[in-house]
Amino acid sequence: MAARRLWAFLAALRAGWCLLPQAGYLHPDEFFQSPEVMAGDVLNLQVYYPWEFLSSSPCRTAVFPLATSGVAYRVLKALQQLDVCSRCVSAYTLLVAPRLLLTVFSFVLDYSVHRLAPVWGAEPWQALLLLAGSYVTLVFYTRTFTNTLEGFLFALLLVLVSSKQSGGRDTKPPRSPLIGVVTAAGFFNRPTFLAFALMPLLCWAGCNADSRKSIKALINPFSKLITCACFTAVVFITADTVYFTSVGWDSLLSFRNSSLSDVIAQVNRRLVVTPFNFLRYNLDSRNLAQHGSHPRVTHFVVNGALLFGVLHLLAIDAGFKMLKKYIHRSVRVGWYYRGSPGLSVPSQGQPTLLLFYFVPLALLSLFSHQEPRFLIPLILPLVLFSASQNRAMKWQPVIIIFNVLGAFLFGCLHQGGLIPCLFHLEHLVHSLEASNHPRHYTLLFAHTYMPPRSLLNIEKKDTHVEVIDVAGSGEETLCQVVGQHANNGTCSDCHFLVIIPGTVRATISKCGVPLENETLIFPHLSMEDPPQISFLFSENWRSQLGLYILQLGRAQRSL
Repeated sequence: MAARRLWAFLAALRAGWCLLPQAGYLHPDEFFQSPEVMAGDVLNLQVYYPWEFLSSSPCRTAVFPLATSGVAYRVLKALQQLDVCSRCVSAYTLLVAPRLLLTVFSFVLDYSVHRLAPVWGAEPWQALLLLAGSYVTLVFYTRTFTNTLEGFLFALLLVLVSSKQSGGRDTKPPRSPLIGVVTAAGFFNRPTFLAFALMPLLCWAGCNADSRKSIKALINPFSKLITCACFTAVVFITADTVYFTSVGWDSLLSFRNSSLSDVIAQVNRRLVVTPFNFLRYNLDSRNLAQHGSHPRVTHFVVNGALLFGVLHLLAIDAGFKMLKKYIHRSVRVGWYYRGSPGLSVPSQGQPTLLLFYFVPLALLSLFSHQEPRFLIPLILPLVLFSASQNRAMKWQPVIIIFNVLGAFLFGCLHQGGLIPCLFHLEHLVHSLEASNHPRHYTLLFAHTYMPPRSLLNIEKKDTHVEVIDVAGSGEETLCQVVGQHANNGTCSDCHFLVIIPGTVRATISKCGVPLENETLIFPHLSMEDPPQISFLFSENWRSQLGLYILQLGRAQRSL
């Protein structure tokens, strides 16, 4: 009963913290792979379209953004058109609505753990608590990452390939059509899904091979899987082709007088297969280097520990012990030993759970670009493994402290001033004074993550707000841009604001432009421009952990 109440509290915390909302900004992809694009398409707001969603280089499927952020924004648009609320579309709702939808979907993980724990010999409520209490669930699984959707699909795939119910009685082999649909959908969401799906699909194939006798009965489930996967792929290709090339009924009707070969040629030239474009881009090491290159052991040594802490270390320790035991047994009885673990035997399931964890980790490590979020789908097999044989119980205090610190760091501190800053700016440019006396605002973002323009809630037809992102530009470049706008005398009612972390605020003072006003938003931690430890113990420590909104005057003015 206590475990159920604790899980209910953690589930409420997951939903409540999403609505609060979380101020931490994990990575630009949480905005620019879904909400930013859909805000422009559905709500006609000024946004920045990333290169992956341009018709010249489509590398991301539009199906999942349309089904998540697109649906959320259409609901907001409908409510506003029906006058249900006057401010249905605001910076807050633009941020929270897609996140809330993903938070609801995140309970697919809890359902999957509840279903799978008895199959793999794990204690269900202990596994659920490890899942719900992880900062990965609280922070990453409430954000609009494609990795989050990848985790949901991986969880569903694990449920589908399970071949034994919790009661212990055998069931029919898993239904292959649904497995085909999930696998194809995961591949179109992120082609790396095949790394996660490899071991579950091999276990499913082994289950079918063990339970079937005739050749026909053996081939039948594989043919169903392939057929459903191909059908799903056709749906995604059709949707992406329509989205990226604007191929509508008018274009299709234009083919009515063409020969079949001409129609096929035209369709082939217009077909958009986003996973192939994704793979072609990412298999080029030069392209990956633009996003950052890492040692091949980064996932194994750094990212796994950063995300999962003790659970990752327990899996490594168990993996080495099982590998040592397997090698020792192989040496003793020979390579023809027939005692390999099976999918449907809970007592022998631990090696398979480790394979579900380490095989994807190893495959993802083949790529030089390695970010922690790429591993978040692995939380499910990891909590199942850790909840078996009471492995995690003696580490409970360490696990709690680790997740509290992780939630605070990534949910509150990391780039934590940028979202509140955009809320403040949205209120500023939409204020009553601004609407009665239209003003032009130039917003310069420096040394921050890429700001999602959609949160400013500016329609495309409006031209009174200009956003400039100079990223991590050096002092000379930054001062040059600042000087150009400060010396612009053509606009009498223009406001020039610079958004910059406190750790590099002094750079603006060197640009020779007078300061008219400043606002400090706290907290904000920039790992690219981290504060010096000595400054954190000084009187100005808040400025080192803050984000400044500086209103600059004209260069010819004096304070």
